[in-house]
Amino acid sequence: MLFDLDGVLTPTAEVHMSAWSRLFTPFLDSHGVKPYTDADYFGYIDGKPRYDGVRSLLASRGLSLPDGDPSDAPELETVCGLGNRKNKAFNETLAEDGVSPYPGSLRFLDAVVAAGLQVAVVTSSLNGEMVLTAAGLRDRFEIVVDGVRARAEKLAGKPAPDTYAFAARLLGLTAAECIVVEDAESGIQSGRAGDFGLVLGVDRGVGSHILLEAGADTVVADLDELLPLIGSTVLSPESGVHA
Repeated sequence: MLFDLDGVLTPTAEVHMSAWSRLFTPFLDSHGVKPYTDADYFGYIDGKPRYDGVRSLLASRGLSLPDGDPSDAPELETVCGLGNRKNKAFNETLAEDGVSPYPGSLRFLDAVVAAGLQVAVVTSSLNGEMVLTAAGLRDRFEIVVDGVRARAEKLAGKPAPDTYAFAARLLGLTAAECIVVEDAESGIQSGRAGDFGLVLGVDRGVGSHILLEAGADTVVADLDELLPLIGSTVLSPESGVHA
């Protein structure tokens, strides 16, 4: 079972949303274009690598900036500079407030591990290790494919299936033997593009219909809804059962 992190295991998606809003609300206002809204986060940013999210949002407003370099200072008006400005706000909020896993997701994780399933985390976040550690989850996952690992391995980010396919290989499994668990439209598209055995959506605000249209086989509001099914064929990728 391959879990996305932000919005699936931890509510850090809310921290990300706040940080993106703090970045783009004044930026878009200063450029005299359509104001930033939460819908922009779900439509252009959610689930994507950070700099891809910046490019996507800028393109939605007909704007473009030089890419710059990942070492760019947050004050620079480059794609990397804006991304680093957002990350600075995220890190400050995480340090101040901390993060705890979703209780339902924690119960589900415990249940699937107890049932003998292998698990991994696949996240676009460059802060994946920090978030897992802050949430007390790091020791539960031997395999973590985050933005740092993806960059080192030269893997395309979501919605491409590469990071999920890489995690499956690290577990010694085929895509057909794995379940992808995602809350973002781009992540669902990643799971579907990789032809994984089951693509499970968790609706944390994007809308179940959006996740289903993106390719989710089924969508739940919280993972603990699936606890009665642990060990059944319904959650078996080989079963071909779709909601």
